[in-house]
Amino acid sequence: MTLTLLHTAQVHVARFDALRDRIAPGAVLAHIVAPDWLEDARRDGITPALTDRLRDAIGGAEGPVICTCTTLGDAAERLGAIRIDRPLMRQAARIGGRVAMAYALSSTLDPSRALFADEAGRDPDLMIDLTAHWPLFEGGDEQGFERAIADGIRQAIAGQQIDAVVLAQASMAGAADHLGDLGILVLASPELALRYGLGIGTTG
Repeated sequence: MTLTLLHTAQVHVARFDALRDRIAPGAVLAHIVAPDWLEDARRDGITPALTDRLRDAIGGAEGPVICTCTTLGDAAERLGAIRIDRPLMRQAARIGGRVAMAYALSSTLDPSRALFADEAGRDPDLMIDLTAHWPLFEGGDEQGFERAIADGIRQAIAGQQIDAVVLAQASMAGAADHLGDLGILVLASPELALRYGLGIGTTG
């Protein structure tokens, strides 16, 4: 089986290949990278033309497809793809307690919050706006972006009772490595979605 991943940033190719090598060596991944789709969606929304491009990419794949872009996730899911944050939000909903959700791109705010509500039946307890740091990711400073996201989360939850933090976008996943000392669960989407797409279960 070939699992196709639909990305809007080239950096995700290496990220998911490395993740595949760690959790499912030998699994076959195919990558489609279309940065202009995110640009179009941020500028014009999910237009019929963009929907047609998504439909062609998803329909032309040999097997299951994961859309790794949160902004496009809902549209892609309606066309038969796995949206990367569905397994993430499902696991977050099972946790109970107070959940904080961090996001770094304004176009992901509404889709992420709606998906959590769909799974949990309620809104997240705290939304953490980290959009000021998105230019670091766009500029290729992945490590700086991850550190800034982690620092922003620390500041936002300081003094609050939070049981779990959800990193709404795949691009934010590396921030979890900087938050291990918080003593709370920090959930990211890439591994959960890849395990789901490959049918190998979850991490917990």
